[in-house]
Amino acid sequence: MSQANVDKESALIVVDVQNDFTPGGALPVKDGEKVIEPLNKYVGIFQRIGVPIIFTRDWHPKNHISFAERGGPWPPHCVQNANGAEFHKDLRIPEGAIVISKATDPDEEGYSGFQGTELGSILRRKGITKLFVGGLATDYCVKSTILDALKEGFRVYFLSDASMAVNVRPGDSERAVEEMVRNGAKSIRIRDIS
Repeated sequence: MSQANVDKESALIVVDVQNDFTPGGALPVKDGEKVIEPLNKYVGIFQRIGVPIIFTRDWHPKNHISFAERGGPWPPHCVQNANGAEFHKDLRIPEGAIVISKATDPDEEGYSGFQGTELGSILRRKGITKLFVGGLATDYCVKSTILDALKEGFRVYFLSDASMAVNVRPGDSERAVEEMVRNGAKSIRIRDIS
């Protein structure tokens, strides 16, 4: 594990903590609600320092390419303006937080918070060089967001204590973390923050 210093060039990205990805939702991550308490603690730290806090969300049109009826792997989920697309009620969303809607094009997968969004340019305009990323799910949208962030030149920390995986195949979570770390991300927990 590495120490991670949160400073004025840091931003927190909370990935897809939406009703459909938590218990009772259309595509629940097992124990997905367990990311909320640690994420709220991270939100508190970043709020105190006064740096950007970004929430990404799947915001799918009704006929999204990832849905089974279009040959995709998933049941319909996080459909725009539906309850399933709302952020989980226990997630702390401070005033002034930035919300990034992704996967809004019916024909684009859009697992990453950077794909087809303004996220990269927003971060650069704010002088951000370091990203701290956690949420749902480790092996899909968290991994894709982190890999794209690394490609865009950001230093990236994966919040291992505030992320959960789908694990469609056993070991998907471990493979995702290995891939992120191999590409340059650092895996940390809240105690590693200074």
